[in-house]
Amino acid sequence: MSRIARRALPRAVIALGVVSLLTDVSSEMIYPLLPLFVASTVAGGAFAVGLIEGVAETTASLVRLASGALSDRMPRRKPLLLIGYGLAGAARPLIGLARIWPVVLFLRFADRVGKGLRGPPRDALIADAVSGDVRGRAFGLHQAMDNAGAVVGPLCAAALLGLGLQLRGVFLAAAVPAVAVMAVLFFGVAEPERAARAAPQGGATEPARVGGDFRRLLVASVLFTLGNSTDAFLLLRLGRAGLGPEQVAVLWSLHNVVKMVAAYLGGRASDTLSRRTLLLAAWLLYAIVYLLFALLTAPAALVAVFLAYGLTLGIGEPVQKAWTTDLVPPERRGAAFGWLNGAVGLAALPASAVFGLIWQWQGPALAFEVGAGLAVAAALALFRVGRGA
Repeated sequence: MSRIARRALPRAVIALGVVSLLTDVSSEMIYPLLPLFVASTVAGGAFAVGLIEGVAETTASLVRLASGALSDRMPRRKPLLLIGYGLAGAARPLIGLARIWPVVLFLRFADRVGKGLRGPPRDALIADAVSGDVRGRAFGLHQAMDNAGAVVGPLCAAALLGLGLQLRGVFLAAAVPAVAVMAVLFFGVAEPERAARAAPQGGATEPARVGGDFRRLLVASVLFTLGNSTDAFLLLRLGRAGLGPEQVAVLWSLHNVVKMVAAYLGGRASDTLSRRTLLLAAWLLYAIVYLLFALLTAPAALVAVFLAYGLTLGIGEPVQKAWTTDLVPPERRGAAFGWLNGAVGLAALPASAVFGLIWQWQGPALAFEVGAGLAVAAALALFRVGRGA
């Protein structure tokens, strides 16, 4: 067994993984059912779905721009995590009380404010806690546990629906794991000392201060995101192909099983293989998946392609985070993750809104084809990014 394989990851990384697992149990009890809820219960259409998800992700992005840089200046990053997870956990289940889709929009806005507050400080804390030779494994494990929650959440939702609970009741039940999140975060996450000492020098947080290679990765990531609309559209496509709410919930869970395995193996592989090669492969596979969603109509074929879609995000997300850490100095980690997550999320509003408009006016095939083309362009842009430390 190799030295890297034997080395245990720090307790803070494991605890944050548990926090993400429980958070996703709560979130994913709601997310795969949200497009159906908006369309059938609160009188919204494809454009409403796209607007809700686009505004939600854009909100998280704007907050991330500030929270990452702020965490570099604070003596501890953990308070931002407590506020962020607490706000999201309080707002999310209240969607079950909504009667019109603008209320869903507002609650998703509050949920994503919380996500924006917690995301960059959490990623920076993980980077602070590990050395470079296990960085990919740390992010891979965290992403895998996040996806494990996304496996359990839809199964809980499907079970509750099978017991006769309506969509609103399922959403309200998502408050239970949200409460557990706060207990684990408060008592289980011990912040590493070097995170508290990582103060930025010079006071600047703009991308220019974190290096040219990081800026090039940022541009490629934004380009990819412009073709990466909310997953709600894939779920809506599956629903219109004939799958019912319970089937969609179970399929979303299986999709996250694929993501979970791919995240850990992909993150770990990136510690010894080229991070660029792995991310390039993930983005090109994404383009193929979107192209097939444009061409295929048979439910069984769409289900198989949707499961393959889990590989693209499972591999891509931890590798992208580990590569970001390679490219920036330690005192800029919070700011770098803030800019990466923020810029990517800002691109989510036009991505989701335009995708929804194309779907509504020209049909889903053209919308998926545009997304595939942008993913190919983003993959080509990765060749301009260096390998980092």
